[in-house]
Amino acid sequence: MTRLVLASNNAKKLKELQALFEPAGYQLVAQGALGIAEADEPHITFIENALAKARHAARACNGAAIADDSGLCVDALGGEPGVQSAHYAPVERTEADRERHRAQQDAANNRLLLDRLQGADRRSARFVSTLVAVRRADDPEPLVAVGRWPGEIVEALRGDGGFGYDPLMFIPALGRTVAELDADTKNSHSHRALAAAEMLRLMQAHWR
Repeated sequence: MTRLVLASNNAKKLKELQALFEPAGYQLVAQGALGIAEADEPHITFIENALAKARHAARACNGAAIADDSGLCVDALGGEPGVQSAHYAPVERTEADRERHRAQQDAANNRLLLDRLQGADRRSARFVSTLVAVRRADDPEPLVAVGRWPGEIVEALRGDGGFGYDPLMFIPALGRTVAELDADTKNSHSHRALAAAEMLRLMQAHWR
């Protein structure tokens, strides 16, 4: 099993990506488990932020790292929340526990999205995942894979699974919101699944 540092401390993202990479022989280790702080994400595109995070983690661990920068892009909002998806709504941190705070943030983000879409006729959107992998911090040839998962924003939360905007993202081809999907179905259709499949193809072609 080849170890790959994941430039994230999001436990749910780690679980999703681990399920996608483990069958190919990769063990993902969250950077927080190695004492690596999170990188700044000052950029306006997914690819720039993912590259910054991957390089930061690779430099700190002196080895290979992979980063995912992902979010929701809503057409009626000009692509918002985009790279600001995780922190779309302003939320003061009152919970010391990371996952409880993330749940508070998710709830606030969903409320803000619904508020901004009130009266909108067009509710098309897509989840976007951009994965960047580097062999080392100064790798001149980072691998880049992008997955897009189109759907529509519903008018009320549906489902208890997933995280983030999953309860609002309806997938017409599956007839359910992402939060209503079981883990296996999500992992075989999602934006991260599409990006991971492409990333594994690139890694097998260029890293081995």
